[in-house]
Amino acid sequence: MTEAMDDSSINIFKALDYIRDTAPAYAKAKANRVYLEEYRKSLKAIIMKEVEPKFPSAVAQEREAYADDRYRELLAGLRQAVEDEEKLRWRIVAAQAKIEVWRSLESSRRTETKVLG
Repeated sequence: MTEAMDDSSINIFKALDYIRDTAPAYAKAKANRVYLEEYRKSLKAIIMKEVEPKFPSAVAQEREAYADDRYRELLAGLRQAVEDEEKLRWRIVAAQAKIEVWRSLESSRRTETKVLG
């Protein structure tokens, strides 16, 4: 067995603990991302309403909303929220993959034992 496939290097309990311990941070990151996505719509409406007296056209109001510093700051926050969520999600996926590799190796070992035993 090669070093990369040596099941002794896979600590299933560590992987399970990581998933358990990371789940709350992942949930918070996802909630933050969803909140910012939804708030983006509210902020756009707020800004459009603010500029309505000066820009009666909805198209012009939308243009002003997208150009507003508050909207751009929110987009920067949304970018960070997506990055945070994805980083945690892929770390959890990696831990899940380790568990699957371990399961496969254990199954192979049981089969080997039956055949040789």
